[in-house]
Amino acid sequence: MSYTQWFEEHANKHKVIVSKLQKQNYTKEQIIEYFDFDSMVENEPEFCPLYVDNKKCHDMESLNCYLCACPNFRFDDAGIKKVGENTQYSFCGIESKDGSQGVYGDKIHQDCSKCGVPHHTAYVEKNFDLDWKVAMKKCKL
Repeated sequence: MSYTQWFEEHANKHKVIVSKLQKQNYTKEQIIEYFDFDSMVENEPEFCPLYVDNKKCHDMESLNCYLCACPNFRFDDAGIKKVGENTQYSFCGIESKDGSQGVYGDKIHQDCSKCGVPHHTAYVEKNFDLDWKVAMKKCKL
């Protein structure tokens, strides 16, 4: 699956949940709280394939799934640049010290597995938008 395909599919799933919560008059704070990992596993098991095994994508005690991906992630399915014989497809826009570049065959992708930046509630509050695609607008190059 391409980054763009995942991005669009995820935006649609996110929109369905947020619309449901808005119809129930949830506040911004309540919506963010609803996206807490434990709540999502219980209430929205189809949102993430990891929920089936009650597994978190990052080793964090309190993980919020509102942003899921990170507003600092940058990608281009056509490739960003050549690095030797390889092509880079993604990178971290803030060069997080906890991120790294992984080489998979001739493809270079950002590895965010050790970075929990977008999953802290305070970060979600700061970058919140009811429309996930607006919050993530800088991701697609």
